[in-house]
Amino acid sequence: MQTLIVLSHLRWDFVYQRPQHLLSHLATHYKILFFEEPKFHEKERLAVLPTPHPNVMVCRPYTPVKAAGFHDDQLPYLKPLLRQLVTDHKSHIAWFYTPMALPLLAELDPCLIVYDCMDELAAFKNAPKQLLQRENALFKVADIVFTGGPGLFRAKRERHPDVHCFPSSVDIAHFAQALDRTADHPLHLGMPRPRLGYYGVIDERVDIGLIAELADAHPEWQIVLVGPVVKINVAGLPQRSNIHYLGQQSYESLPKFLAGWDLCLLPFALNESTRFISPTKTLEYMVAELPVVSTNIADVVELYGKAVSIASSRAKFISTCEQALDEKPDEKKNRTEITRSMISANSWASTAERMHRLISEILEKRSSFRQTARRERSRRDTGSKVTNYECVILGAGPTGLSAAYHLGKNALLLDKNAAVGGWCRSIQDKGFTFDHAGHIMFSNDDYVQKLYKILLGKNVHWQNREAWVYSKGVYTRYPFQGALYGLPPKVIRECIVGAIEARFGESLSHYEPPKVVEAVEIRNSTVSASDAGSDCCADGTVTIPSTPSTATASACASFKKDGSQNFEQFIYKMWGKGIAKHFAIPYNKKLWTVPLSEMETSWLGGRVPLPDLEEIIEGALEPVAKPMGPNARFGYPLNGGFQAMMSGFLPHIKGKIELNAEIVEVSPTQRLVTLADCRVFQYDALVSTIPLPELIKMIGAEAPQRVQDAAKGLCHISVCCVNLGIAREKITDKHWIYYPEDTIFHRIFVQGNASPGCNPPGGFGLTCEITYSPWKPLPVNGQELIDRCWQDCIEVGLLSGDDRLITANLVDMPYAYVVYDHQRSNNVAIIRTWLAEHDIILAGRYSEWEYYNSDHAFLAGKKAAESLELGATAAATRV
Repeated sequence: MQTLIVLSHLRWDFVYQRPQHLLSHLATHYKILFFEEPKFHEKERLAVLPTPHPNVMVCRPYTPVKAAGFHDDQLPYLKPLLRQLVTDHKSHIAWFYTPMALPLLAELDPCLIVYDCMDELAAFKNAPKQLLQRENALFKVADIVFTGGPGLFRAKRERHPDVHCFPSSVDIAHFAQALDRTADHPLHLGMPRPRLGYYGVIDERVDIGLIAELADAHPEWQIVLVGPVVKINVAGLPQRSNIHYLGQQSYESLPKFLAGWDLCLLPFALNESTRFISPTKTLEYMVAELPVVSTNIADVVELYGKAVSIASSRAKFISTCEQALDEKPDEKKNRTEITRSMISANSWASTAERMHRLISEILEKRSSFRQTARRERSRRDTGSKVTNYECVILGAGPTGLSAAYHLGKNALLLDKNAAVGGWCRSIQDKGFTFDHAGHIMFSNDDYVQKLYKILLGKNVHWQNREAWVYSKGVYTRYPFQGALYGLPPKVIRECIVGAIEARFGESLSHYEPPKVVEAVEIRNSTVSASDAGSDCCADGTVTIPSTPSTATASACASFKKDGSQNFEQFIYKMWGKGIAKHFAIPYNKKLWTVPLSEMETSWLGGRVPLPDLEEIIEGALEPVAKPMGPNARFGYPLNGGFQAMMSGFLPHIKGKIELNAEIVEVSPTQRLVTLADCRVFQYDALVSTIPLPELIKMIGAEAPQRVQDAAKGLCHISVCCVNLGIAREKITDKHWIYYPEDTIFHRIFVQGNASPGCNPPGGFGLTCEITYSPWKPLPVNGQELIDRCWQDCIEVGLLSGDDRLITANLVDMPYAYVVYDHQRSNNVAIIRTWLAEHDIILAGRYSEWEYYNSDHAFLAGKKAAESLELGATAAATRV
């Protein structure tokens, strides 16, 4: 039996409603693991509550974090607890009731993702700020979406291709007990009649003023309110002798309350939080065959307007209650007939069964595809033709192209896209050229420099770099800490004082700073002393040398002794509080999306010397000159975008290239690669340049569980590029602009300045880069995202309200940056060791799970080729 893992903001023992009803019925088909939001306790643990229903296990995590719900601060505690829970449930479906739990998806490997959207949670009081962002992300990964009533369905149906409306249903047999009017609840004892009752949560959705007016208009009426009071001040509830607050009662007791009432109330306020509600209690009231009066709730009107009396104002609500209590026998008969016809088709059992059928259909389609692939494999194993290659290369990005270039004729390069290049591809749009994020040519490696000439010839444009930061309403040169001039005096003071304290403060007083600030490499660019230790963006502008100086190594050791084990601590200790506050922390949070404390520092080399205080101070007193020398120059194809360099490989590759080739299965034991069109290739050697988690998915069950678990533990962030083609020439002379503050984008690559060939006459291109992840989903999508970028470009003064947009497009890069979290090194080692045992070579950024630029990728492909005997001779004769 398959397991259904439910992530819920509601507790099972809270008000019994949609989740409990559906899951209790679905438990006939699935084993239910109900994972609640956490409760506070000084010691973290996972409590399994008494089984509330056969095949349902309720799991309640306790953590030492006081933040409510699935708050980011809770996630480091919840992830291992959830991981522990799912160990024995290999085949499972993930079922979300709240998007806030989405980051926990990284701990699961579901065969299907369901989002049961029962309410517009973002409209509720005290809704988390990230809720809408995470819902956008959940819509992107969910396989199927269920909604509550028709109003909510209409609001969500354009956001996902497979949305189904399932309004509230009812347990008819349970609430039919209320038809025995003698089964009155003991709490009614001595309470006069008539009794007008409501049960459910009492929060901002209930019109408290209406309750008061109702009680005041008829002191002889007894207003009975059953349910917990949440999110509103109890002291603000109206107190009258004829208003009875009976608190939360068990689901089992609700029919007894109904049996003792004369009229049922739906006294909801009309506000954002009730705009899409579809109250479960409506049908439950109707089963009791009591008259029901409701405020003008859209779903109640649409679904039950013929059986429920609707009031458009408080005065009308009171008069409607008067009429309902004075209902004539023939009116009651007519209402009862309508009510019975409505409830007969709306049982929770039938709703759960329809949901189960939809889920089964999706899984059956996927199973059918797998069976087709298995049949094809069986066909091929019994003698059908299989094409053999000495080497198969997965992925035609820069690493894969380089590997194919350095290998001989009998190599096959596979890529799922229609063009080579991977994330180094370019697109053409109304005369504009846009890359998949900004790329440039820069390398200190002589071999790569020669390769540039082979691939591009004279189709290259060299220029001096112009990298800037926009903050506090002004532009300053990049790197931020080396060019503080122009910032507000208070900011400059905080940055300088912070840097001095970081250097000489008590926490760092026990080691000697380097006397000579050396030129160091921070990720592929040798930079001057002013750049040393300067990549506070940590986004790939600078790299670390392979052999650090003795003083630098000493500094690194001192950091570790001080407990600087994560990136956030590193920033404060390296650059000081001021630079951290005004740039390094906000920018890196924006860029990496994950908590910086979750990242380790080995990728920074751990060998970066302290900043040069003299140059920080000089850069604060006067403008910093333009960068000079070889480090200041970069290249870019004159025409064709970065795609031109990728396509430059094609005439030189002697092997075969298959594009539009979607790989669905890799078998290390049989040395086979299977495509979606059922073609099969056998290899002697396999070079993978595709993302490591995707490779392990393709290998499937052949990979041991420890390897599969390690792949699931790898973290990355994604980038969405919004490309804007503007009807104005030379908007700026800059190439990169970093934005640490409130813009939706963290950086703009000025595509129009990469090369004159990137723009049509009279036009200019910009690429706005926006990172996202389960930690920080995109806040909006599609045209809304384009509009937001356009508006933010105007806000920062890059564009004006008079500018005209010629074209805009979106480029999504699901795998963009590898996250160096604390588990990365161990997870990669587990995967790499096992793959090496099966002679699978990993090459490039996403397969090695390292931070590589394009020139590193070229060298990684060359290295992979040279590691194969068949490529050794050919590689030696190249270049």
